[in-house]
Amino acid sequence: MILYEKAPAPSARRVSLFLAEKGIDIPRIDVDIRGGENLSADYKAKSINGRIPMLELDDGTTISESMAICRYLDAAFPSNHNLLGSTPFEIAQIEMWNRIVELQGLFVAFQAFRNISGIYSDRERCVEAWGEESKKRILEFLPILETRLSESAFLAGDNFSVADISAYVFCQFISNMNIQIDDTYPSISVWIETLNQRTAFQH
Repeated sequence: MILYEKAPAPSARRVSLFLAEKGIDIPRIDVDIRGGENLSADYKAKSINGRIPMLELDDGTTISESMAICRYLDAAFPSNHNLLGSTPFEIAQIEMWNRIVELQGLFVAFQAFRNISGIYSDRERCVEAWGEESKKRILEFLPILETRLSESAFLAGDNFSVADISAYVFCQFISNMNIQIDDTYPSISVWIETLNQRTAFQH
């Protein structure tokens, strides 16, 4: 199997951290998304959404969307290091917090960055006012994250999970909008430092 990615991109970073945590090593191909390589006919013939990351299996079947890729890898390479939960309640908690981070954090941050920077204005409509509104929504979400992490060692409970990966990627990405995790968010800061000590986060 082969992973098509752009390493610094948030969605690709999420899969990369998941792979590192699981100890899975697979070949990777860098895709020039700024140059539009993902919009080429050859790439779009493989990817249903024309985005990265994309996982191509040995039989040519492809999987798009970062969480779908993570779920496939988790099932294809079973181990005791479970990032998606093992009990019904744990599975639900992880899914809940991962979706909260996606819908109120990551996806909002994507909208802020793309609409303010206009980085892909050659291929999509960019509305700066929507980008600025999205940036405000990021600032409104951070206290929710801070409160949760003041109550729990990890986002979905006592154990590290894919929800932590998603939230970590979000916290790293928002620096592109000049939003910093500072002393205003002590619990987030401690949590980030805890994750930075994990082997998977040091590559």
